[in-house]
Amino acid sequence: MGAEVRDKAGRQAALVGLCVVLVVIFAVVVQHSTGKHDEQVAAGPSSTSGAAPSGDDSSETSSAPAASSPPTSAPSAPSSGGPTPDAAQPNFPISKLAPGQAPPQFIIFSFDGAGSAQKWTTFSAAAKKVDARFTGFLTGTYLLTDAAKSAYQGPGHAPGTSSVGFGGTPQRVADTVAALNAAKAAGHEVGTHFNGHFCAGAAPSGKDWTTAQWNSELDQFFTFLASYQSIGSVPGPALTVTAADIKGERTPCLEGKPEMFFPALLAHGLTYDTSLVSSGLVWPKLIQGIWEFYMPYVRIPASGKSTIAMDYNFWIRFNNGADDPASAPQITQMVLDTYRSMLQAALAGNHAPLVIGNHFNDWSGNAFNPAAEQFMLEACGKQGVVCTTYQHVLEWMGAQDPAVLQTLSDSPATVN
Repeated sequence: MGAEVRDKAGRQAALVGLCVVLVVIFAVVVQHSTGKHDEQVAAGPSSTSGAAPSGDDSSETSSAPAASSPPTSAPSAPSSGGPTPDAAQPNFPISKLAPGQAPPQFIIFSFDGAGSAQKWTTFSAAAKKVDARFTGFLTGTYLLTDAAKSAYQGPGHAPGTSSVGFGGTPQRVADTVAALNAAKAAGHEVGTHFNGHFCAGAAPSGKDWTTAQWNSELDQFFTFLASYQSIGSVPGPALTVTAADIKGERTPCLEGKPEMFFPALLAHGLTYDTSLVSSGLVWPKLIQGIWEFYMPYVRIPASGKSTIAMDYNFWIRFNNGADDPASAPQITQMVLDTYRSMLQAALAGNHAPLVIGNHFNDWSGNAFNPAAEQFMLEACGKQGVVCTTYQHVLEWMGAQDPAVLQTLSDSPATVN
């Protein structure tokens, strides 16, 4: 009798457990099927253009790019291998252009180094106000504590050497990781800025590296990304940014020969570069299997001079890179007016994505970050303007007819 009671109770418990599982599964299915993400409608006038590369004479220059080939195929749209978190969804509709329809006016804000938790917080707060997304290119050595710096050896350099230093204390690295995790959760993109930032004057620099040396840089970057906690005894939650999230890069100081570093990008699963320079605003082009988002050479309205649209280059053009905090308001206005001029020209011209290059540095009294932040706040809310990441622009391109991309690629450069 006692055995029958226990057997009956066991059957009842199993039945209750099965019901609970079914309820949970039903709740998950309902939640997924009704999930939504915010979208920003993009529209705007039509026009087209193309590009001629040009260099700059500052220390943030690029070698002349190899002859650019037009896109031979559209970038592949991401596979639908299961539900994607809302934060990873594009912040605008991905749809094919109708005949005669203008493309969205994309603006891509990008920051080299991306190791400042404070700056991630500042720009994330600004982006949230206008439904913008941006990209930070992370320097791998910022994931290494100072005590663990010998884990890194740059090509041709001694172990533990870096032109931009390392991550500091274990807690400071943990703070950087927390900021990166929050950025990913908010839908921002993380790419790579490699590691030691060796530029001209710190030979051997990227302009002289072989493909094997670029491969070494990327091998080490991805090792730090996955193993920084064990390497430097860093506390706290692990970094949620993984190798699968890293799809693009900008080389230190825009240095490097494409024929040398493009094969290393492909070997590590990267799909785009944003280090080469174009004369004016142009659409991305497919070169040797890598999508190139050119850094544009633009005119500075305040001076009539031209330079690469990057904060460091503006600084060089303004006062040869002198640290002059008193001139910060003037520099900020000069850069902001240049950004405005670029947008006005693109909207009236080929609608090429505006690539805004910046750093998380407080150069010359923090003269440059306020210009980028203000431009984000005023431009990203405009009708037809979409401030998003490189990956989302490529996703949009992947949804277009190849002939449409060919037309955009062949269109002449827009000059501000």
